[in-house]
Amino acid sequence: MPALDRPAGKPRPVYLDLTAIRLPLPAFVSILHRATGALLFLVGIPWLLWVVQHALASPDAWAAMRTSLAHPFAKLVLLVLAWGYFHHFLAGVRHLAMDLHIGLELPSARRSAAVALVLALLLALAVAVALW
Repeated sequence: MPALDRPAGKPRPVYLDLTAIRLPLPAFVSILHRATGALLFLVGIPWLLWVVQHALASPDAWAAMRTSLAHPFAKLVLLVLAWGYFHHFLAGVRHLAMDLHIGLELPSARRSAAVALVLALLLALAVAVALW
């Protein structure tokens, strides 16, 4: 029987309301791990290469780069990239431990997700204190 001719068992939802779904903390940390990887790849690496290129061009270019990095928006970008790096690193270590079958049980997975999230925020706070 073709799929169109079969009666549906249950009425299917018209749309999926993503705001109504409450993700568990390990899923949230995993999604943030992927998002921070994309952020670091698409924004962090090109910006870092641009800074290094101008820093190595001449002493005057380095002075101009330091001046531009002292701007509050540049400091905010640095802070977001630092948090992204810390979170991506810590969540990556968490995923590697899980690949080694360490912390696969639900309570320890929740605990390690919370530790990765809080530690990344604390390290980013330390960077914020150093920047400002």
